[in-house]
Amino acid sequence: MSDVLDLTCELIRRRSVTPDDAGCQALIAERLARVGFTMENLRYGDVDNLWATHRGSGASGPTLMFLGHTDVVPSGPETSWQSPPFEPTITNGRLYGRGAADMKGSVAAMVVALEQFVGAYPDHPGRVGLLITSDEEGVAIDGVRKVIEHFRAADERIEFCVVGEPSAKERLGDLIRVGRRGSLSATLTVRGIQGHVAYPEKALNPIHAFGPALAALAAERWDEGNADFPPTSMQVSNLHAGTGANNVIPGTLTALFNFRYSTASRAEDLQARSEAILRRHGLDFHIDWQLSGQPFLTPPGGRLRETVVAVCRDLCQLDPEQSTGGGTSDGRFIALLGTEVVEIGPVNATIHKVDECVAVHELEQLPAIYQAVCERLLV
Repeated sequence: MSDVLDLTCELIRRRSVTPDDAGCQALIAERLARVGFTMENLRYGDVDNLWATHRGSGASGPTLMFLGHTDVVPSGPETSWQSPPFEPTITNGRLYGRGAADMKGSVAAMVVALEQFVGAYPDHPGRVGLLITSDEEGVAIDGVRKVIEHFRAADERIEFCVVGEPSAKERLGDLIRVGRRGSLSATLTVRGIQGHVAYPEKALNPIHAFGPALAALAAERWDEGNADFPPTSMQVSNLHAGTGANNVIPGTLTALFNFRYSTASRAEDLQARSEAILRRHGLDFHIDWQLSGQPFLTPPGGRLRETVVAVCRDLCQLDPEQSTGGGTSDGRFIALLGTEVVEIGPVNATIHKVDECVAVHELEQLPAIYQAVCERLLV
């Protein structure tokens, strides 16, 4: 069994359902300490974060961070899996287990790559580091978001960041993420007047009142996107109203909706335009906004982006699609430091699903990709 496969299996066996790290970071820290890394354990609330760094003989140069998470989503009914989700199993060339693709495989590959890199180049210029959190799959409050506050206070400079999120579509290296859309969520309460359905003149139905406003929100063209991002999307994810009885007009309606927005829009403008539509339709409402992350982009010509593209071409024999699609990742917090951020990892077809898996041969190829990025940026 290869080193990266063995370490991935050890991590999968630890039932680290978010935000529980379940000892994964201690295992990683022990390995990296043996090859000269310095550890900083950053615990906030119930969340463990590990910042492991190695500087070559005091040499100056940039910092290259690898970023990952040890927490995983719940497995769902374990009887639905072909093998126990926290017992790594290899079948037909694939490693099965919760976190195999998202993202214990990438974390293991990063550890192995860093061990090999500092072994080959102990006096490398600059600094390499591994930041691991156990709060990526959860609320993401006490993980990398909080670590960034610590970095700012310590005046940490991070020039480059490689995120191990599963980015590939069909083959390792066929797609990398060079940015992400922002995520802005809203909880809207529309107030009406509860009453008997037989006497609508004595009530105000918030469902009926919200209908035209909802249609206007759904029809709004928020922006046209740009060369790097598609147009902003607004989606309603939940509507709730009523007492459960069919003869009662509800007194309130609650709607949840989300914007995935590009650099062509600002969160403040999306909020203002949404509220203007609601007021235009005469609604009595209250709205709470939550900004989960701002859009970010590592532009063409950036050193990290060009390096990762070249590595994919050389090691995977693929010209990767350079995408800003998908959801959000912890890269959105690192980008706030002015850091170039690129995501490259395994195929994402099975993430969060029953029978999550990763191809063993691609997992075993991943450390070489990460090590090549280190060599091309720091040697």
